[in-house]
Amino acid sequence: METKFNIQTVGFIDLLPDAICIVDATGRFVFVSSAFERIFGYTSQEVIGKPMIELVHPDDRADTLAIANDIMAGNARINIENRYIRKDGEIVHIIWSARWLPENKVRIAVARDITNRKKAESVRSALYAISEAAHVAEDLHDLFERMHSIISTLLPAQNFSIALHDPGKKTLEFAYHIDQHDQPADILQRSAEKLYAEIVSTNQPMLVCTDDRMTLPPMLQTVGDQHALCWLAVPLLTKNGTIGALFFRSYDDGSHYTEHDKELLRFVSVQIATAVERTQLYARLQHASHYDPLTDLPNRGLLFDRLRTSLARARRRQEMMAVLFLDLDRFKEVNDTHGHAAGDQLLKEVANRVRQCVRETDTVARIGGDEFVVLIESMQQPDYATIVADKIHAALDQPIQLDEHQVSILSSIGIAHYPQHGDTEQSLLDHADAAMYEQKQQRKNATPDRS
Repeated sequence: METKFNIQTVGFIDLLPDAICIVDATGRFVFVSSAFERIFGYTSQEVIGKPMIELVHPDDRADTLAIANDIMAGNARINIENRYIRKDGEIVHIIWSARWLPENKVRIAVARDITNRKKAESVRSALYAISEAAHVAEDLHDLFERMHSIISTLLPAQNFSIALHDPGKKTLEFAYHIDQHDQPADILQRSAEKLYAEIVSTNQPMLVCTDDRMTLPPMLQTVGDQHALCWLAVPLLTKNGTIGALFFRSYDDGSHYTEHDKELLRFVSVQIATAVERTQLYARLQHASHYDPLTDLPNRGLLFDRLRTSLARARRRQEMMAVLFLDLDRFKEVNDTHGHAAGDQLLKEVANRVRQCVRETDTVARIGGDEFVVLIESMQQPDYATIVADKIHAALDQPIQLDEHQVSILSSIGIAHYPQHGDTEQSLLDHADAAMYEQKQQRKNATPDRS
């Protein structure tokens, strides 16, 4: 039976900025005003007779159908929000009100496009979330995971990378990398570096999209065994210059990015760059407070923290552990003969050699001057600390090249075992220090000419 309704005011309706839609009992469009095409991209001829629900975003369809059934039961609804997919594939946010006309067996609805408002709200929320993330992130990786989650609320980010420029190596390092096809970062490296050079030269984001891989710039045509048909690169700009970039890819089975996405990220990336720079600065300050600036070994404060943790674990698990106290016997002679620069070079070489003598789970710390401490955790053999000390002696007995000079040094090492020689941080250090001093005195007495 043909549906009849009064549309004598169509001329007036077409002047309204909101779309007027009439849907029959089966959910198919029977009338749309001219604003429908502006909002949804479809002409009236393209949608008349088509199911309304096909235009609704897949994630919103179940709720939309439930609301439609409620309206058809006689309950008018106002200010309902949901999302639709425009003809061009873009998501449009709609707020609408509708009622059921039982005499005509149709639903009549008024739909308003609130996409710009929703996007503005999303951007404000994202900027706030980025600021918050910069304060609560534990480290850069944690920050990048939070950034990815935040950006995903603004646009598709299934294939997302954050690359940071390393001034020392003069390279672009992928600090964070997610790819739906598991393309490794090194596969993208060459393409990313060329894109990066281009956006750094202009300080502008770059969008390259196509439906044909062969029309892409050569540097972007092939990425592993997948073809990324859309690339979006956005520089991370700070007052100190460009520190890196955000990279987005969309493969041939994904949606393309738009100029709007590019402009949106240009705005948001400034906040992200600030957050990254702040986290990097905090990490540097944290590192400086816990590590010796010359050798990059843990300092006294970090050593005591690790000693405290190790002791608690050893008590709980009833494990053995040991502390080695190391001192260089002829360090002052090197300083006096070759200068402080040579002395610094010597200390760095000693640090490297001692590090190579222990496990990754152990700690080598410099606590001042030419004094080093080795913390050995979870020992399986009672004599393991002595084995490590012998390895260190052997490593340091080898001549050390200091620029044009070659020097030989001696080391004294004292050992303290837990729990035999102490059950606190200080008692173990004191015992190891005393044992080291005793070894030094024995060598001094045995070879007075090398004191």
